Amino acid sequence: MPTTLTVNGTAHEIDLPAEVPLLWVLRDALHLTGTKFGCGVAACGACTVQIDGEAVRSCQVALGDVWGDVTTIEGLGTPAALSKLQQAWIDHQVAQCGYCQSGQIMQAAALLAETPQPDDAAIDAAMAGNLCRCGTYPRIRAAIRAAAGMEG
Repeated sequence: MPTTLTVNGTAHEIDLPAEVPLLWVLRDALHLTGTKFGCGVAACGACTVQIDGEAVRSCQVALGDVWGDVTTIEGLGTPAALSKLQQAWIDHQVAQCGYCQSGQIMQAAALLAETPQPDDAAIDAAMAGNLCRCGTYPRIRAAIRAAAGMEG
């Protein structure tokens, strides 16, 4: 029986088994490839999306367990109208290889929605589960601070 899944404000009828990970629904069924596969065990954060504003690892959430509206990196902004956070990412030249960045941004967006002006300790705590092999953590923190209207 098809499942209705709302992603980035659009309802989709998904005819896949309930146990299929949300990550693969997004990438393979809906062709939203901004969400990346990293580790498959929720240890790296590359697959981070939001469900009802909560940052979650889509590799570990089954389609049948999705409890609300899903937002992916494609839902935060468009190339013509980037979100404030996405623009801060560019301004602070956060990305190097870029692979982890959609998950990093989705985690940061959830943090800013909950804590509009986080201190460095709150940023570090919220972002601790998102790994960046390029080590751009100082630029990630600066971009989050800039998006929050604090010094970069």
